[in-house]
Amino acid sequence: QVQLVESGGGLVQAGGSLRLSCAPSGRSFSSYAMGWFRQAPGKEREFVASSSRTGTIIYYLDSVKGRFTISRDNAKNTVYLQMNDLKPEDTAVYYCVASNAPLGGRQAGEYKYWGQGTQVTVSS
Repeated sequence: QVQLVESGGGLVQAGGSLRLSCAPSGRSFSSYAMGWFRQAPGKEREFVASSSRTGTIIYYLDSVKGRFTISRDNAKNTVYLQMNDLKPEDTAVYYCVASNAPLGGRQAGEYKYWGQGTQVTVSS
């Protein structure tokens, strides 16, 4: 199994920014497609963003397009989620996910490895 550790969550005002980070262990970072999901209390877990192994192919949840950016630095063994113009509806636990497949998709079942999550809270 691969362990994923997220960091960077916190409390921000609406319109503010946060950057989440995630570093996998077990295999070479460049071997993984990486992504982010989120889950608000009482709601289903939903796809946020994903990046292929090389960072060339990227997908986003429609509601975060233009505000969130997923990126990866293979040399630093880290994937990021830059979140700008945060809204109260972005409040959720954010999970880093990894897949051995070369491309990341939008479905949770595509990702074998999940982190413990980091809380993001956006106040009005």
